[in-house]
Amino acid sequence: MAARTEHEVLATELRWTIAVVASVALISLAILWAGLVHFINPPSNLETIDPTKVHLSPEFTEANLGTRVDEGGRVTTRIVTAQFAFIPPCVVVPADEPVTLRLVSPDVIHGVLVTGTNVNTMVVPGYVSQVHTVFQKTGDLLMPCHEYCGIGHSQMWSTVRVVPKAEFKPGPDGRALCEKP
Repeated sequence: MAARTEHEVLATELRWTIAVVASVALISLAILWAGLVHFINPPSNLETIDPTKVHLSPEFTEANLGTRVDEGGRVTTRIVTAQFAFIPPCVVVPADEPVTLRLVSPDVIHGVLVTGTNVNTMVVPGYVSQVHTVFQKTGDLLMPCHEYCGIGHSQMWSTVRVVPKAEFKPGPDGRALCEKP
């Protein structure tokens, strides 16, 4: 086997360096593209809550669950994921508007996935899971629990009803409720 010259070794190392830098740049661009174009981002907040007192917290009382529009026009949906139900079982949100989903669990780990969207998160007892999204398609979207949470797991699902902006009409208190189709 013939010995390689120093020039040949340096040329090979330069080619590999270029290949590695190009790969890293391509992966970085793909991450930026996913985050900016498809709104796929890592979790953005670390907020804790006592799982034994979820029902007593002002934010997650039954009267405050579901979709609400605040004074600034921000749309927030609050959901409690408990064995084996989503509370409330249906939420309504406007299409083409930023929506914040806030979820908590008083018992075990649950997973939330809204079909056909970028919403996919874990709901861990003791933490508030928060997802920001824009629903682009109207209709009823299935929201199952995708983390095994016990014997009734297969029956744990909810509906996200996405309506056109013109049909999204919250009440005087800012709450928007699912109406039966």
